[in-house]
Amino acid sequence: MFKFSSNEIRDLFISFFIISLAFSILYSRLDFTNILNILPMVMVGVGLGFILHEVAHKISAMRYGYWAEYKTWTPGLFIALVSSAFGFIFAAPGAVHIYGQYMTDRENGIISISGPLTNIILSLIFLAVALMLGNTYIGLFNPLIAVPLWVNILFQTCLLGFSINAFLALFNLIPIGILDGAKVFRWDPFIWLASVIVAGIMVYFSFTGFFFN
Repeated sequence: MFKFSSNEIRDLFISFFIISLAFSILYSRLDFTNILNILPMVMVGVGLGFILHEVAHKISAMRYGYWAEYKTWTPGLFIALVSSAFGFIFAAPGAVHIYGQYMTDRENGIISISGPLTNIILSLIFLAVALMLGNTYIGLFNPLIAVPLWVNILFQTCLLGFSINAFLALFNLIPIGILDGAKVFRWDPFIWLASVIVAGIMVYFSFTGFFFN
């Protein structure tokens, strides 16, 4: 049965808030007066990206009959906040712990890839909405044409959601330690490489503003 324990809900909320704050610090470029302005928009991208990433792991594990529960990693929360002040986020605030015997590399790989794939899909959705808004409201790219404030806020939120989810996908595919990439690579190096290429291209586009130049 798919359910969350009270401890799991608490840990997810704590991790969600800390990662949102870390991304807000990163995007504010240490302009702390701007953090509160950015935080609500960042929380949309992180809320969907981080929480659905972990939920995807949980659902995938439970489909194989394993018990799965998210737990915070306290040092990871601290590292995320500190690293964000230096222009990079070490986004490993916790992980879904899977309990079961005789898990195969294939099962572990599929469970692990589900998280980054969720981020890739979300990133593409955010990008599609941003492009739709950009094409519909020409004012977003032409300062001479007025555009509703809510549209501009939604547009910026989607840009952040695109960037954040692309980054989360690529970061989690790094093939080291407890990150998803190590387990995906052990299962199927070709699937790992294809996922890294897709996520890497999306990160490149998000940093260069390729679609909006």
